[in-house]
Amino acid sequence: MENHSIISLQEALDIAFGHAKSLKTESVNYMKSTGSVLAEPVYSDVNMPPFNKSAMDGYACKKNDLGNDLDVLEVIPAGKSPSFKIEAGQCSKIMTGAEVPEGADTVFMVEHSEEVALNKVRFTGTKTNSNICTIGEDVKTGDLVLDGGTLIRPQHIAMFAAVGCTNPKVYRKPKVGILSTGSELVEPDTQPQTSQIRNSNGHQMTAQAEQCKCLVNYYGVVKDDKQATFQAIKKATDENDVTLISGGVSVGDFDFVPDVIEQLGFDILFSKLTVKPGKHTTFALKDNKYIIGLPGNPVSSYIQFEIFVKPFLYRLMNYSLPAPSLPLPLASDFKRRKTDREEFVPVALNANNEVERIEYHGSAHIHAYHQAFGYMNIPIGIGKITKGEIVYVRPL
Repeated sequence: MENHSIISLQEALDIAFGHAKSLKTESVNYMKSTGSVLAEPVYSDVNMPPFNKSAMDGYACKKNDLGNDLDVLEVIPAGKSPSFKIEAGQCSKIMTGAEVPEGADTVFMVEHSEEVALNKVRFTGTKTNSNICTIGEDVKTGDLVLDGGTLIRPQHIAMFAAVGCTNPKVYRKPKVGILSTGSELVEPDTQPQTSQIRNSNGHQMTAQAEQCKCLVNYYGVVKDDKQATFQAIKKATDENDVTLISGGVSVGDFDFVPDVIEQLGFDILFSKLTVKPGKHTTFALKDNKYIIGLPGNPVSSYIQFEIFVKPFLYRLMNYSLPAPSLPLPLASDFKRRKTDREEFVPVALNANNEVERIEYHGSAHIHAYHQAFGYMNIPIGIGKITKGEIVYVRPL
């Protein structure tokens, strides 16, 4: 049953998150796992480093022998095991990353050495650290290296490789179907005729969903026809976990989307938010399928994707997406007439790291965001903010 009341963004997120069921898990090749969420912890099967390792090019010796003439036994490159144990009065030349020979407790730098005779060197410095990375000082065998729930980034790929986790178990990425409604829309490769505009929303949302590493199916433009809208949404919901629809969710004579959603057996949990832009945002579900209807104006759909759709998609992967908000001073006074909605306003930063408003003509003004650093959040009830006051900005 549709909730006809208007609710806040936080209430909408709470409702959506409360109905989000985590997708199934699967094992994937670690090189294909970036952007996925780890479903189980990963433990190390090795010590790191796996042996006492030289931190620099130098000479491995006993600390007590620093300052004495030392016989050079061998040269130890990285990847080769030492052949000799270090005794008093001896050393081995060693390369960065090589295994430190038994008996040595110090490596002094090549720059602090002097060759005093053939195969004989002396430490010329005044003091030195040990310059040895000891076995297991970073990670020990059996240590937890990545916890379940980690959003996998490139630095985690290095950890998978280091511990031999080549097929981590992750939550499946959502399949997202995207379609745009409106008889006025044509695709970007078409020259618009009178009363037509190019479809930017669908491609913008596709890029946003792909940035979230979702598996995206784009269904194109659907004309303002109830049967065509029914067939398109049915196909999208049959083939995807989440269907994103731009346009057709308002109250116009040709806004068929809400009726079609209910005809398909979906429950509409809310359809209006106290947010600007993006008041007419719809969330519906049936079993483990979800429909999110976004406004037809490109700035509205862009903002609603960032503040609502994106965190919901990550919640399906059992991940709580952080929403960083930077406190920054406002460069000039801000005023608005209506204060009944939470508003997101495109902004840039000036040379003094102050927040400056970008010229913005409303939710159809897609060009306003091209140079934006982010968007500042204006809470409900706030009509004026004076220069120098702190505002909160979400970076793009």
